[in-house]
Amino acid sequence: MTGAEVVATLEGWLLPAWSAPPGVRAAVSTRQGPGVSQPPYERFNLGSRCGDTPEVVAANRETVRSALQLPRAPHWLRQVHGVDVAECDPSSLSDPEPNADASVTRSIGEPLAILTADCMPVLFCAIDGSEVAAAHAGWRGLAAGVLEATVAHMQAEPADVMAWLGPCIGAASYEVGEEVRSTFVNGDSGAASCFAPTRPGHWLCDLAGLARRRLAQAGVLQVYGGGFDTLTDPRFYSYRRDGAQSGRFATLIWLE
Repeated sequence: MTGAEVVATLEGWLLPAWSAPPGVRAAVSTRQGPGVSQPPYERFNLGSRCGDTPEVVAANRETVRSALQLPRAPHWLRQVHGVDVAECDPSSLSDPEPNADASVTRSIGEPLAILTADCMPVLFCAIDGSEVAAAHAGWRGLAAGVLEATVAHMQAEPADVMAWLGPCIGAASYEVGEEVRSTFVNGDSGAASCFAPTRPGHWLCDLAGLARRRLAQAGVLQVYGGGFDTLTDPRFYSYRRDGAQSGRFATLIWLE
């Protein structure tokens, strides 16, 4: 499905434009948000493992809660480019920041958060509004099946799930080596359509296109979003553009 990528209604924030049911809320932070990070992280860095001052990151994260009027602090993850999915219902969550690259909840008032700076954040919700999920999908996690694992972790049938592809590095900016292309094409010959040759042994990679293919194969056909490029869009942090001192922006979803 296509349509507007986002509807911007809060200063410094983007709100996804998708047909989510009432009670499902989502938002994406930008660098221009109400944060206090100093250069080179200026100004709304939410990543705690990229070199920014811990107290500043903590203040920025608290601002997320107040700016979005969240009922509690978001559930942050220690993302490791894997496929583990954390249950973020109050009765099942023992680690306040688990090693995982996706999360799911069926409880009202439990915001889920994904941090990125070129990788793709993907939001999910059941079309009846009974549950939401979020996933961190760089190429490694995408190839390993993090989106499929997230869908499988949801109680809704895949046909009753919709997804929104958040800001990631765009196809025109994301050059990869043959090992990345082979990882996808060896398991799905049709994935070749998501790669365009550049110099010998290198390809431009359409991460959003690959995500759409994986979601369709998992049975999720209502897919929105895409069309961003974090490398060229100054609203977003980009590891490929800014290097190790890149900050992280957050993509959040919750039930209210």
